Amino acid sequence: VQLQASGGGLVQPGGSLRLSCSASEFTLGYYAIGWFRQAPGKEREGVSCISSSADSTYYADSVKGRFTISRDNAKNTVYLQINGLKSEDTAVYYCATASKCGTYYYEYDYWGQGTQVTVSS
Repeated sequence: VQLQASGGGLVQPGGSLRLSCSASEFTLGYYAIGWFRQAPGKEREGVSCISSSADSTYYADSVKGRFTISRDNAKNTVYLQINGLKSEDTAVYYCATASKCGTYYYEYDYWGQGTQVTVSS
């Protein structure tokens, strides 16, 4: 099973990015998908999760109002729209599968390779 996280980059403060999580030969629609991030020297932090049917979404308090998670099961892709980027959002962002949304990284099974988001002027 391979997940691919993409869409990261270097963005100025206040900018936006849309991250994508996709998979080949693996149906994401059966799973809840979580987004995590890890900054240098810090623990991996859960930022958002969406249920398999997209009827439930969750956000960390630090990203509420700025991050929006969505999914297109027909395209086998989950998105994380990030607006109002701040320097503290700088991290490697990972997507991962789970049977249901959870708070901790160990509740997730398969992980993508991560995509770097750097917020800097």
